[in-house]
Amino acid sequence: MPIVVNLDIALARRKMKSKDLAEAIGISETNLSLLKQGHVKGVRFATLEAICRVLECQPADLLEYRP
Repeated sequence: MPIVVNLDIALARRKMKSKDLAEAIGISETNLSLLKQGHVKGVRFATLEAICRVLECQPADLLEYRP
């Protein structure tokens, strides 16, 4: 898929664990893991907004297009 999810990089930069982010935004660790691995067909804007709020980043820091 040409859309790459860089959530693991954003978490590492902020020294935050996936478990803590999942708890902070109110989704399961399993769903967050699937998102990190790029195994989802979509992401809700509310979820993306929550991730950006907690990690203090922009959506472009999390998603990248690679042809």
